[in-house]
Order: sequence, then C-alpha cells, then structure tokens
Amino acid sequence: MMDDDTRSAARELAHRYGCSTSEAIRRAVLRHREAVLGVPDAQREQRIGTLYRLFELFEGHDAADEIRRLKEQDEGF
Repeated sequence: MMDDDTRSAARELAHRYGCSTSEAIRRAVLRHREAVLGVPDAQREQRIGTLYRLFELFEGHDAADEIRRLKEQDEGF
C-alpha cells in the first residue's frame, strides 16, 4: 500500500520514463539499490566492457574536425 504522495511520485516517474507505474517502481528500486549497495559485479564488468569498446570506436577521432564540420552544415539552416 502506498500513500497518496508515493503513488503520485510513482505516476510522475512512469510518465517521465514512458512506462507503467509498476515498471517505474521497479526501476526506482533497482537504481536505489545501486546507489546504496553499489552496482553488482556482473553489471560493473559489462559497463567497463562497453566503455572500453567506446574507446576503441573513437580512437583516432578528431573531435575538433567533427565540430567544425557540423558547424558548417548548420550554417545552411
């Protein structure tokens, strides 16, 4: 059972996430657990692997050149 404030907060989160109220509550509980207890080892390893993959994908990428190119494209608008 939830009080009115908690129920309202759950609905607001559901609206923000674009999901059901029960899914919003589930996500909130999992995120709170991570904040209090830390991320489980398996999930941490997965995140680290993803980060290293991003490093590989952007290796040698020239950010200044990309920004210059995007600014040139935007001048037409």
